[in-house]
Amino acid sequence: MDEKLKKLGIELIVPTKPIANYAKAVRTGNLIYLSGHGPTKADGTDFTGKVGQDLTLEEGVEAARRTAISLLSTLKMELKGDLSRVKKVVKINGWVNCPADFKDQPKVMNGCSDLLVAVFGEKGKHARTSLGTNALPSNIAIEIEMIVEVE
Repeated sequence: MDEKLKKLGIELIVPTKPIANYAKAVRTGNLIYLSGHGPTKADGTDFTGKVGQDLTLEEGVEAARRTAISLLSTLKMELKGDLSRVKKVVKINGWVNCPADFKDQPKVMNGCSDLLVAVFGEKGKHARTSLGTNALPSNIAIEIEMIVEVE
């Protein structure tokens, strides 16, 4: 799996620590629930602001892609370095920080969905919810949580 990530030009990051009293990932049986993650860049900073106001649609898509990388980084740590144990990405839920008249939340979320499918192929196709919100913690541009089935 590391070779595939490299071939796709995806560099995982050191997973960030929770900003409050919760776990970044919880496993129950063969499911791993990943808490909401934000769009952490390789330098440790986040994409911040409202998509459609402070950020363009394209920047929102990149923020969603960076959030997928953050999720995969935490998942890899939870799986002790072995992403090949992923059987299925089951569901992702995404909240886009945006003004009330913004209507392209699904397009923004494609940044995450497309990356997951590129990495896992058919195993990466998932159910999804894309919502807009007026605010997110630390003014991040997007927050995404994920449920993954593992072997």
